[in-house]
Amino acid sequence: MTTPRLTAADFDQELLILFDAYVHGDLDRRGFLDRASKFAVGGVTAAGLLAALSPDFAAAQVVPPNDTRLKTETVNVPSPQGYGAIKAYVAWPAAAPAGGRLPCVLVVHENRGLNPHIEDIARRLALDGYLAFAPDALTPLGGYPGDEDKARALFAQLDQTKTRQDFLACAAALKARPDGTGRIGVVGFCYGGGIAHMLSTELPDLAAAVPFYGNHPPAEAAAKVKAPLLIHFAAMDDRINAAWPAYEAALKAAGVRYTAHLYPGTQHGFNNDTTPRFDAAAARLAWERTLAFFKQHLAA
Repeated sequence: MTTPRLTAADFDQELLILFDAYVHGDLDRRGFLDRASKFAVGGVTAAGLLAALSPDFAAAQVVPPNDTRLKTETVNVPSPQGYGAIKAYVAWPAAAPAGGRLPCVLVVHENRGLNPHIEDIARRLALDGYLAFAPDALTPLGGYPGDEDKARALFAQLDQTKTRQDFLACAAALKARPDGTGRIGVVGFCYGGGIAHMLSTELPDLAAAVPFYGNHPPAEAAAKVKAPLLIHFAAMDDRINAAWPAYEAALKAAGVRYTAHLYPGTQHGFNNDTTPRFDAAAARLAWERTLAFFKQHLAA
């Protein structure tokens, strides 16, 4: 008999907030374990709580890497930073569409680099008819190391000014692919949501942007946004949500086309089905809205 997967409802909200601080580098492992110890009762340890909250990639995989309905490859995009190239995982449907060219989606990971969950997201998009392109911001530091703690530590070492230029280079490389239509959308999660927002301020020809619970750009940057936005928020996410009113006012003032959804009762990271913060109903609705949005704006 399989053991039911834990959900956010199985954890105290204060513990979930501590975990969010740990995930985003505001609290180190020792700090999390020390502060989580008061929730370690009934034979459960603080380390056990951390393990329970951490990703389980195998259990949550939706589309296996060897799915015969897809083709995948790893490509290298020349970096404007001079260290060589940025690695990106690419997935697309094995059955070529009429005309042979596909609408394109840049997939931007959370603050751990290109882990198996984000590769799975790329494959899910490919099954829906997209050329999905998922760069790894950790490439200059050796790439995603296969360990979430190590990945988080490496991520803190990145120069974000340079990393943003790498994502701009990846967007240009995706736009130039001969198997794509040249129309690009972007979807990003957490850190990647912030990158999706950033790209919307830097790419006047971006066709669509979908940030999931990502940091907002400075309000003055809203006037540069030309792409339509679909923005997903978790309800229990004060760290991200506090900045939204000011940015929304700036988007309205600039006449930007945007739709924002807040999902009641959800935690930051609710779309990530590898952790207990996953909310199946909210994730399903957000993903349906995302696919409909891309279908509307990326059709050739």
